[in-house]
Amino acid sequence: MRSESVDSDFAAFVQARQHRLLRSAFLVCGDHHLAEDLLQGALVKLALRWERVREGDPEAFLRTVMYRDAVSWWRRFHRETPRGSPPETEAAGREDVPSRLVFADALRRLPPRQRAVLVLRYFDDLTEARTAEILGVTVGTVKSQASAGLRKLRELMPEIGEMAERG
Repeated sequence: MRSESVDSDFAAFVQARQHRLLRSAFLVCGDHHLAEDLLQGALVKLALRWERVREGDPEAFLRTVMYRDAVSWWRRFHRETPRGSPPETEAAGREDVPSRLVFADALRRLPPRQRAVLVLRYFDDLTEARTAEILGVTVGTVKSQASAGLRKLRELMPEIGEMAERG
């Protein structure tokens, strides 16, 4: 039976990190409801192992579970999203859209592995080695996926480059 201190330790851990982890999950999967499901599933797995993991790095365990589950979902349920108009005409009407929405849309258009690498490396500010460990790939794969993902973002978001030049 779990003690109250274990339960309160777990609750405090979740309370302190849940918003940041939910943002990361959203950036990885691109859908708020899926992000909530992804984080909730990872928290359940962490809760089941809390007594063994809490003295180490429970956030690392949680992130690993969350990103690996996201990759598993992509593999099982990957489907193309039909669009009402070609991407060129969608991008043309974006002058009044805040840059973070443009970025979120561009991020959703990346392949899942590139998206996960970019979120882990640049949003969560993890090292290449830690990103590789979480995703279960090599450091070389992290480097190549980050390079390809950044190149694709530049193609999808030329207006962001223009905004940066204007200040």
